[in-house]
Amino acid sequence: MKIAQTPFLILLFGILLAFPSLGRAQATVTDADLAKFALPASEDGLPGEGDLRRYEGYVKRWPEFRAKWATQVEADQKAVVFLGDSITQGWGTDFKNQFTGMKLANRGIGGDTTRGMLIRLQEDVLALNPSAIVMLMGTNDLEVEIDPEAIGRNFQLILAAIKKHDPKVPIILCQVFPSSAEKNRPADKIKRVNELYAAAVKGDPQVTVVDTWTLYATETGDADPRWFKDLLHLNPEGYEKWAAALRPIFATLGFLETEADDFTPEPGYTSLFNGKDLTGWGFLPTPPRKQPKKPNPNAPKFVEITEPVYFDGKTQSDDGRYVAINGRLVVTTPAEGRRIQQLWTRQEFPEDFTLKLEFRATPNADSGVFIRKPQLQCRDFLLAGPYTELKQYRAQDWNELVVVVKGGKARATCNGEVLEEAMEVPETGPIGLEGDRGQMEYRRIRVGPVAE
Repeated sequence: MKIAQTPFLILLFGILLAFPSLGRAQATVTDADLAKFALPASEDGLPGEGDLRRYEGYVKRWPEFRAKWATQVEADQKAVVFLGDSITQGWGTDFKNQFTGMKLANRGIGGDTTRGMLIRLQEDVLALNPSAIVMLMGTNDLEVEIDPEAIGRNFQLILAAIKKHDPKVPIILCQVFPSSAEKNRPADKIKRVNELYAAAVKGDPQVTVVDTWTLYATETGDADPRWFKDLLHLNPEGYEKWAAALRPIFATLGFLETEADDFTPEPGYTSLFNGKDLTGWGFLPTPPRKQPKKPNPNAPKFVEITEPVYFDGKTQSDDGRYVAINGRLVVTTPAEGRRIQQLWTRQEFPEDFTLKLEFRATPNADSGVFIRKPQLQCRDFLLAGPYTELKQYRAQDWNELVVVVKGGKARATCNGEVLEEAMEVPETGPIGLEGDRGQMEYRRIRVGPVAE
């Protein structure tokens, strides 16, 4: 009998080694745990500003979620943590299978405010020693009529606490989504909160801002009902849209798309970007700019270059703005909000040629491709323009740009749709890429002959 059981015992032992959690009882949440994590009865002495919410569902969720999360601190170490309210909670624990391969932890509580998130930040988020933090916060504060300036101050306290814990952990800040005055979340107040957030992180390379307000807003600034089930909470398509906005950022941070692109140019074409470093690319001197009499603190930063500098053999430009990552030439999101500069090929192109490349833009990103110096706008077209009527454009995904230069004219198409029929270009010059706002990525950049 013992001999017959031996193979089974060996198999069971192997399973327990592979899945150690099966070998112990699952942690349970006790009444004592719920009492420990109960919502504070009073705001007196708590950090931050504004009243905590007191409606039944929120008061019940707060201890239930937090007590459960306390049992998962060890398992969730080094996860990418999402911090927020019901919109974040709506991702669920599987994040709708949108970020395959990433270790994730959802720390969203429906009904939460910035003050609530500040109070629970240490235990729910920082205790996990996260690899990155994705934040969406502030809409509920507006619903309970907390002043935008107070929301901004709470956000600064959250930011300071994160930095004290880890001054290098990447922070992905999603702008407050549009909603509606019907929900006591009018567009002007949401815009003001987003302005305060932007001001608080301006110039901070630790924070990447994602323009999720423009992503979901109508022309009047309210929530676009195509993406919301109630002008506040996202529908399934809305979550797909949010995921698409985040994936390029996750890829740049090294959480997704970690394999090199194995693309090979078609016969007759030569790669301008080797996919590994910035060999053949650099900064060229910029013409002097006239300084305004009254500087505008919100004006974009124009990068001025006095001498040419090339980045042969380097994986990124000296300022870190342009980075080669697994076959992608990434123009990173500028910490200043808008930072205008160009990266140029060392080579010039005096003959007729065809330029082919693919690009991907985060929401409302602005960039450009320079053809012998003149600029062809290359943006998140449907949000940033100017080609807002394109039918084949794939938002937050890869799109093909083809530019045929012949006889001093350039014809440009995006996924086969015409952008410019006959853009005038000089007789010769380099090819350039621009960074302005948001993150832009380029790949498979190559030149070949003009088809007869």
